[in-house]
Amino acid sequence: MTNKKSSPTQEFVPVKEIRNGILILKDGSMRILLIISSLNFGLKSAEEKMAIIEAYRNFLNSLDFSLQIFVQSRRLDIKPYIKTLEARLVDQNNDLLKIQIKEYIEFVRFFTENNDVMTKNFFVVISYLPPILQAKKGESLTKNLFKFNFGHKDGEKVPTDAYFDENVYQLNQRVAVVRNGLGRIGLRSEILGTEELVELFFKIFNPGENSTPSIEVTESQQLAPVPQRQN
Repeated sequence: MTNKKSSPTQEFVPVKEIRNGILILKDGSMRILLIISSLNFGLKSAEEKMAIIEAYRNFLNSLDFSLQIFVQSRRLDIKPYIKTLEARLVDQNNDLLKIQIKEYIEFVRFFTENNDVMTKNFFVVISYLPPILQAKKGESLTKNLFKFNFGHKDGEKVPTDAYFDENVYQLNQRVAVVRNGLGRIGLRSEILGTEELVELFFKIFNPGENSTPSIEVTESQQLAPVPQRQN
């Protein structure tokens, strides 16, 4: 019997690189992730609920591009909170408060051990697939003027360097539309940077790990301002 050579994990991850907080996939497409705040829909009045639904419907109808809504549900790690309470217990001089803090710590531990306390994060994924003009060998550029490649096979070199600023501009136009639309619903949004993206993907692919890898952000990875189109 011949043992098949195992494939590295990177082959199953569609991400090619993270540049300036932007995901570049192996097919040449680009992604920006927004983390979104939540609102308690159940506590709203009937009029407020109808206004939110109408604003959300108008937001979806205003889009001329696709987006993804991603909800991450994870078990809440209570250990940092317990450590904070234990530190206050040591510093507390009042005997009565010491007893109350100790009982509270025991209650929190018992409750979290016997119940699944979950935390949810909400993300919106905004994508852009840049059209890349390619001329085959032996053919003139004029002949291939109207031949656009909207994507590439894995392993092909994507000329993102030459078109990166223009593609980022187009992608940020979509980001602005989404953030404005979500703001009308009453939702706050923030763009994830390079470090936040690394942490997010680490937790996705390593669900049992509580610590995240430390990375050094180089100058080329620093969040850059949105490129402005030259008139």
